[in-house]
Amino acid sequence: MQKSNYTNESITALKGADRVRKRPSVIFGSDGLEGCQHSFFEILSNAIDEARQGFGNEITVIRHFNNVITVIDRARGIPVDFNKKEQRYNWELIFTELYAGGKYENNTADIYEYSLGLNGLGLCATQYSSEFMEAIIHRDGFEYRLNFEKGEIAENGFVKEPKKYRHTGSIIKWRPDLDVFKEIDIPIDFFTSTLKKQSIVNPGVKFVFRDEPTDVVHEYLYENGIKDYVEEISLGKNLSSILYFEDSGMGQDRDDMPKYKVKAQVALTFNNEVNCLEYFHNSSFLEHGGSPDKAVKNALVYELDKFIKQESKYVKNEKKISFIDIQDSLIIVTNSFSTVTSYENQTKKAITNKFIQEFLTDMIRKNLEIFFIENKEDAIKIVDQILVNKRSREKAETTRLNLKKTLGNKIDVTNRVKKFVDCRSKDPNVKELYILEGDSALGATKLARNSDFQALMPIRGKILNCLKADYDKIFQSDIIIDLVKVFGCGVEIKTRHNKELDTFNLDNLKWDKIIICTDADVDGFQIRTLVLTMIFRLVPTLIETGKIYIAESPLFEITTSDQKTYFAYNEREKNQIVQQLKKKYTIQRSKGLGENDPDMMWQTTMNPETRKLIKVSPEDVLSTERMFELLLGDDLEGRKQFIEVNGEAYLEMLDLS
Repeated sequence: MQKSNYTNESITALKGADRVRKRPSVIFGSDGLEGCQHSFFEILSNAIDEARQGFGNEITVIRHFNNVITVIDRARGIPVDFNKKEQRYNWELIFTELYAGGKYENNTADIYEYSLGLNGLGLCATQYSSEFMEAIIHRDGFEYRLNFEKGEIAENGFVKEPKKYRHTGSIIKWRPDLDVFKEIDIPIDFFTSTLKKQSIVNPGVKFVFRDEPTDVVHEYLYENGIKDYVEEISLGKNLSSILYFEDSGMGQDRDDMPKYKVKAQVALTFNNEVNCLEYFHNSSFLEHGGSPDKAVKNALVYELDKFIKQESKYVKNEKKISFIDIQDSLIIVTNSFSTVTSYENQTKKAITNKFIQEFLTDMIRKNLEIFFIENKEDAIKIVDQILVNKRSREKAETTRLNLKKTLGNKIDVTNRVKKFVDCRSKDPNVKELYILEGDSALGATKLARNSDFQALMPIRGKILNCLKADYDKIFQSDIIIDLVKVFGCGVEIKTRHNKELDTFNLDNLKWDKIIICTDADVDGFQIRTLVLTMIFRLVPTLIETGKIYIAESPLFEITTSDQKTYFAYNEREKNQIVQQLKKKYTIQRSKGLGENDPDMMWQTTMNPETRKLIKVSPEDVLSTERMFELLLGDDLEGRKQFIEVNGEAYLEMLDLS
């Protein structure tokens, strides 16, 4: 094995564009799509910094064919001419030097004190990582045109011409390089989401997005910023008025560190149907929050817990609320700015400033306290809902643990499901489970079934209506627990307060088909509906993936004088068969599954070649449930009206003989 030499000459330094092109994740956080998206945001950030200081109130982003992007602003234009101080052209500094920019010096501090980009990395790094970049800049009575290829200035890449125009600004057009990023096809959703967020935190600035491949144009403008946004999210269903406040201050992260300025805006409300937590800092959306997120959690838990105690809303020995109980009904957006910002990294998805956290915590606590004093009725409405969230969560957690314990045990000799009759096959791709009405049906189907692949599960009486019961009551039902155990795939629960109960995994389903088999009478139809309702509430994916069937059992057995037998599944079929018969016949109405002989049961209900199965769709469950409510529920007037309007259509199905 040849050994490599590690000498003084082994050490090399990346220079120029290679500093980004060979290590894009250092600057952009990733060499994949996320990093490519961040490179776009670096260009957008420069335009936003200008607009927020009053230089241009419209920013346009164009998504061209072949992943080419353009950002247009109407700001002052990037200074790119000769710099006497540095004895170089500014375009060299800005487009080809990392950590070069106009936001370092003290004389620009007031203008750029709340800037997104103070590190001088974005424009240069994006240029370095592009297949090409073209810049057109209008400034000082000139039009400047720059062209770069693969991070290097192109031949004749800098052109300066005098121009008469009425505006200043910059047009940056580029294509991210596949030699740098693994993926460069930024989806429309990213552009629209980013521009909408920026319009929210930059009131009065209009953002326009044009997508050339689809010819779609979006415009975003929030005159009142985050307050308008919270109102939009809440859809008019908020429990209280929208609380908006803003403040500014000065502080430091450590006693030995310099002080810096902070200003912040907060808009919040409470809503039982929608929740949202979003944080922005220096116009950058903080996906992971950091300091603002910690401030919101600390302040809200403290103030709401204090008010609950004041109003004696806790029951004896009850645990205090947690933030998750508040979050379920909270809409809050914070928009903060600071002259010194500590980001977790260059991607700016979280900030870590201790003073910003302390400032926001005090600001939110103070304003919430005043709001609760001045709006006590709203405050009580809010804490009552939060206590409902808390108690629902705690009940769901207890139910989840009990459910996990109950469903976690495998069905074996020591943990049998009462009266469940398994089949011999272990292959879930061929196995069928028949859900039967009562013990009598179990006896008949035991003799009729193919025990290689058909299993049987009788249910005792009518099960709980799962659309009307809460989960706590549902999971106290032995019949329902037994059915869920036999299915083997757990339960899927997506409601806000009961997500902890979700244990569903379709891969664990033990059956290719689940077949509901009940008598062809009113009681049988109602049991069928209740089983379907239970499946629809607890495991709807089984319906959506076509796993649930109904076995139609015949209503009539028609026997001719030469001993031929015909089966009719309703009055219409019976009348059609009788009209075609030329011989004498007898008609016997079905007495129920339990009284059918095995041969008839196999032929009509269980034989894959001759049985009649109906695949259930989600619409079937809802329409059937509504019909049973109408025909069997408490709405007498509704039932009367339905029969008056629709009864004629069912006359030929009536047994009037």
